[in-house]
Amino acid sequence: MSRISLLCSRGDKAVVWDPEKVAAGDPEALAAVAEAERIFDEYNRFGATAYKIEPGKPAEKMAQFDQTAENIVIVPRIAGG
Repeated sequence: MSRISLLCSRGDKAVVWDPEKVAAGDPEALAAVAEAERIFDEYNRFGATAYKIEPGKPAEKMAQFDQTAENIVIVPRIAGG
């Protein structure tokens, strides 16, 4: 299973999809990927940073959505003040 998580002030939001079902053309899985990509793009425009998280490896900053990533975490832009 793949997952995108958004950390935000209203609580965490997550979208989950099965890459095998995406490859098979499952409409529900394709809709989940489309929603995950929409979230990625929307928050990227607002200055958020996305990271690909893999066990045993350091987090990797992402510039583009990757539907094959197992775990993506989006951290909103942090403002001081």
